[in-house]
Order: sequence, then structure tokens, then C-alpha cells
Amino acid sequence: MPEKQQQDPFEEQLAAALRDTGGAFRAADRTALIDAGRTRGRRALTRRRTGVLGGVAGVALIGVGGALLLPSGGSDDGERSSAASRTTARASSSAAPPPVSGDAILKSLKELLPEGEYGASDARGSGEQPGPYAQVVFDDGRGEAAISLGFGRVEPGSPEVGQLTQCPDQTFVPYDSCDSSRLDDGSTLRLMRGYEYPDRRVDTKLWSADLVTAEGQHVSVSEWNSAAEKGAPITREDPPLSTEELKKLVTADVWRDVVAATPVRPTPSASAGASEEERPPAVSGEDITKTLVGLLPEGLNVVRKGGQETEFSYVVVDDGRGASMVQVNVQHGMDDVAGQLYGSGGALPDGTRIATRQGIGDDRVPGVVMWTVDTMRPGADGFRVVISEFNNGSAHGRPTRDAPALTMDQLREIALSEEWDALR
Repeated sequence: MPEKQQQDPFEEQLAAALRDTGGAFRAADRTALIDAGRTRGRRALTRRRTGVLGGVAGVALIGVGGALLLPSGGSDDGERSSAASRTTARASSSAAPPPVSGDAILKSLKELLPEGEYGASDARGSGEQPGPYAQVVFDDGRGEAAISLGFGRVEPGSPEVGQLTQCPDQTFVPYDSCDSSRLDDGSTLRLMRGYEYPDRRVDTKLWSADLVTAEGQHVSVSEWNSAAEKGAPITREDPPLSTEELKKLVTADVWRDVVAATPVRPTPSASAGASEEERPPAVSGEDITKTLVGLLPEGLNVVRKGGQETEFSYVVVDDGRGASMVQVNVQHGMDDVAGQLYGSGGALPDGTRIATRQGIGDDRVPGVVMWTVDTMRPGADGFRVVISEFNNGSAHGRPTRDAPALTMDQLREIALSEEWDALR
């Protein structure tokens, strides 16, 4: 299974996403449409409607909100680097427990599972890089199923805790059920029944449990109704563990010992440029939503809207001809990648840089198109407003109309509105 995991398309998407934080908006970005992933940071580009459901073990743990959580406590921007540094300081103040071997993790996992038979299995210990994990193929007599176990750390009280434990927006991540609750010991638990592929091109089910303790220890369990996460035939109607069994497994005390025994890796310093103190605070999603709704043309009915995340929001509108999603990113500090984003041309008389794009919206769903107007105001703050729309009403949904609801001229007018300047 680890050999397969190294070939997994998810990891390819992850690597591409990390590279893209400093790159230009490419055609491939249109096929990795945003889900609820955050785009914090100086070099973050536009949000993508990818269908990531938490629970990938051994490579990186990604919350449904999209925050990258390296198994040993890494982070994806300066804010999270600072948070992880505080975690490091606390961890170094006391002697680390002895490492837990991969064999021990695998043994504990099998002891906690119901009676059954095992196929391929693998695990990595707490002292190994990039971090501990375990995977087994389990059969309770109803068919083989992959079960994956991963570990990580997050800063207590940080946004990452919510991203890992709150139920996601179904506009971006479809699921059959989701429950988030606070346990008696202060931990937060999310139990979710969803799908490996949000666009449902293959009906592989993914059921998951994510636990974040009051101390920031993260344990993730995922199970599928096939012998592998991707690329394997469906072998049973549902994954083997019930919701109650998932809860019992993910909350086992032994996993907290594994996280405690995992060394905290040093985190990179914040990216070059202005310090966190010098940069404007990230624009709230609520402010973006309010501004966007106020700029929409008459005759559009807003049927759904977001705004839970910073720097991003969306609305789904309907003019009577079908639903159309409109999404906006509002970012500071993007001046250092302006050349990559807009090239040498496209500037308006006032110095605003602008680029427009029309093309494929999702190459996995025939007929989906994406129209974008990308702007950056003049000035050293690199204030960027990007607005995109689709001819469907949800991530990976089928087209609901031939073209998006707004014309390119209307998108341009919204993106260039002076109302956005109030958020600078």
C-alpha cells in the first residue's frame, strides 16, 4: 500500500498545490477547482474547488478546510509556522516519550478492530519521517476494505482545529452525514460519511473520524469500501466500521501516546517580505460576501452563500435559467508575483493590472466552464481581487446552464469596483 500511496493522484495534486502557491494561474488550476481550502499567505493564488476529504495518512493530513498539516507539526504559512513554533517550545520543555515503532502502531490498530482477516498492511513509527501512520486491508467477512490511520499536531484554539473538526460546506464537499461534537475531556470529534471522489465519478465511499485533543493532538481514521483509497474496485456496499466503531477507534488512548512520541519538526520561517505585524489582517469572508452581494446585478437570486473563511467567499445565484457559482478571492501582499500573474501587459490607465480567462471549469465533468477576471490594484500592498464564475451551482456538479449567469463585462465591473478598496 505505501508504494501505491506514493503514486496516488492526491499526492500529485498536493505537490502541485504547494508549487502553485508561488506560481501563476495555469490552465490546470481550472481542473482543481476550489473546495473550502484556505489561501492564506503572500503567495497564495486563487481558491480551488478540489474535493479533499480528510484522513490521508502518512503523507500529509489535510482538513476539509484545506489547511496543510504536516504529520509532525508543519504548516503552510507564517501564521501557522508561528503557532507551530509555540507548540515546539512547549514540547521541548519536557522530555519526549520513547518512540513508538510502526509494528507497535499496527499491532494496536489490529487489536482495536473487530474480528476479521488482514491483507496487505504497513506502518511507520513515530520516530520516522515524515511521520507515523498505519494502513491495513481488513475483511470482516463482507469484503476487503482499506483502513488508514494518521497523526498530526495543531495549535490549540487555532483555525486548523475548526477545519479538521467542523462539518464542511456541502457546496464543495458532498457527504451523506457529518457530526461534530465536543467530548467530556475537551477533545473535538468529527465523524463523517462521504466519498473518495467528490464528483462521484467512482462511487467509492470514504468514512472518516477526526479527533483533536485539547492539547492539539490530531488523530485521523479513514475507511473505504474497497481495498485501496483509489484505483481499486468496490468490494462491499459500505466501509466495515460503524460510526460508533470509528469513534471508539479514533479516541483510543494509545494514539495520543503515538503523537506525544513524535518529534516536533522545526518549522520554516515566514516567507520573505513584510513581517506579519506589517501586513494588513486577512480580509474576512463575511466582509467579502457582503461586498459581493451588494455588487451583483439586479435580477439574480442568491440561493446560497459562503463567507466562513478568510480571503474567500462565494455565492450561488440563479437568474431563472439555472444555478451559477460566483467565487471571490481578496488578498493582500501579492505584488511580488504580479509579473507571473499578469505578464507585462494588461494595465489600466490608473495602474490596475488585469487579466481575463475563459475556459474549462472541470475536466472531470463535461461541459463545466469557468470565467475569471483577475485584478491587482496599484500600490505596494499588492491588493488583489479575483472573481470567477461557473455554469454549475456546486463543486464538481453537472452544468446547470450553457454559460455562467454573469457576462464577462459584469464580472469585470464587479472586480474593478471601488467597493473592494474599503477592504484594503
